Amino acid sequence: MSLIERSIRVEYQLKVHFTEQVFAPGNPLLQEVLAGKSGDRIHSVLVVLDEALAQARAGLVSEIESYFAAAAKRLKLVCPPMIIEGGERTKNSNSHVSEIHSQIDRYHIDRHSYVIAVGGGALLDMVGLAASTAHRGVRQVRIPTTTLSQADSGVGVKNGINAFGKKNFIGTFTPPFAVINDFAMLESLSARDKRAGYVEAVKVGLIRDGKFFEAIEREAKQLCAFEPAAMQRLIHRCADLHLNHIATSGDPFEFGSARPLDFGHWSAHKLEQVSEYKIRHGEAVAIGIALDVIYSRKLGFLDAVAAERVLKLLEALGFELYANELLHVDSDHSLIILNGLEEFREHLGGELAITLLRGIGQGFEVHEMSLPKVVEAIHEIQERHTQRAKIVRAFG
Repeated sequence: MSLIERSIRVEYQLKVHFTEQVFAPGNPLLQEVLAGKSGDRIHSVLVVLDEALAQARAGLVSEIESYFAAAAKRLKLVCPPMIIEGGERTKNSNSHVSEIHSQIDRYHIDRHSYVIAVGGGALLDMVGLAASTAHRGVRQVRIPTTTLSQADSGVGVKNGINAFGKKNFIGTFTPPFAVINDFAMLESLSARDKRAGYVEAVKVGLIRDGKFFEAIEREAKQLCAFEPAAMQRLIHRCADLHLNHIATSGDPFEFGSARPLDFGHWSAHKLEQVSEYKIRHGEAVAIGIALDVIYSRKLGFLDAVAAERVLKLLEALGFELYANELLHVDSDHSLIILNGLEEFREHLGGELAITLLRGIGQGFEVHEMSLPKVVEAIHEIQERHTQRAKIVRAFG
């Protein structure tokens, strides 16, 4: 018997740019990102645009076309922007991935061309999967347009769609060529969507940076009022911490079992599915964090004062910490939400690894969960919700 073995190292430069009005004629950023110092080469570009965003900003398609027309000596927009539905529905089948593949083929998008996704996290996930599987990977550029995607999902290395009733069952780890956060894109969002990204900032503060958590506490009123400067500070720091984790954790493609940045997510993913995605990702994560914070306190890992700070901050930011779906049962009268633990274990590769808290900014990993204590935590969240509702009714 014999063996040949070599270490293969691949380096990535993952750049997240911050700007406003990325498609404004006088903003050179996108052209610099795509064309750089490429000389006389003209780069082909396929743009995929979130349908809800196109409807909210009626002039955006024309803006994009005008931008590329002005940059025609260096960039070629191969066709009008593809407008595709966003939100979780876009990830629930392979049809949109195939649609993008067909356009990549039709317009001869090669590995020196670009696919640009403009939209929320779900659209970025789906387009990223299409780009990373055509020609074994064409360059993708993400322009996230929600608070959640600018602060969290848009700056990561994951792409995927849902299948077999499981979130992100089909996907790849492929870093984008670049990410461009355009703060002006947030202006057309509903309050619900503006708020959604805050929870991922709370999450990363809880497990990585206690001072960031404290900063969110201090600015909770401004964030609740959606003051642009406060939102931009939150997004910038949250993106920074996510990038630091990807670059320095030693496991950017999750070959190991730990997924610390998924704190609160084992139940959140299941909650989204059980609600048929009526509960959005950020809302589900807020509930998931509350559940795991209370569980951490019940197990004696986290003190009661710290746990209450977390719950109060989530509530101050406008999140509900309970949903009826937490108590939905299957035909055997077992809580469906608990299936999320087994699905999480399977997704991790066989060993359960759940991040809990020892303190603000101090996440740690456990490999088993006490189901009775999880159920107790659910009922505590339900009781807290009931008491808050009574207070609201009493005092208006």
